[in-house]
Amino acid sequence: MTFDPIAGQLAVHAARATAGSARPDAPVVPDPEPREPRLAGTRLRSAAALHALARWMEPRPAETCRTSRA
Repeated sequence: MTFDPIAGQLAVHAARATAGSARPDAPVVPDPEPREPRLAGTRLRSAAALHALARWMEPRPAETCRTSRA
């Protein structure tokens, strides 16, 4: 097994960058703005259609037999 000096240097640099990111004066990177969903309208219409289909297919309670009183 051979020792690669570049790998050692990269490891030290990565360890220092990770440890330095916890410092109070570390640079702050803002979070990206959330993007608008691309298929919002299609998703709403599909959900409405599926809900309507589920209401149509939902089983009804069984009707009980009524005895006639004569």
